[in-house]
Amino acid sequence: MSVLRFLAALSKIALASLLTGVALSLFNISSEQILQQAGLTPEMVWTYLLRLTGWALPNILLGSMIVLPVWLLTYVFLPPRERERD
Repeated sequence: MSVLRFLAALSKIALASLLTGVALSLFNISSEQILQQAGLTPEMVWTYLLRLTGWALPNILLGSMIVLPVWLLTYVFLPPRERERD
């Protein structure tokens, strides 16, 4: 069920984004204009995203070296839970 909830939430976000984009385009507002108001350019946003990725990925990998084995041991050695009946 959690996968269905995730997909439903993702669908709602996509639909809300689409409707917002359509509404903004009806008022002739572009993403470049919004970025300009924030003092940014598309190139600056791309650069920040690359820097964020370059910082986050090594830290995610480092953390997963501890988290995944602990989760696996917990999953293997804890007694099974009773399943909920729908």
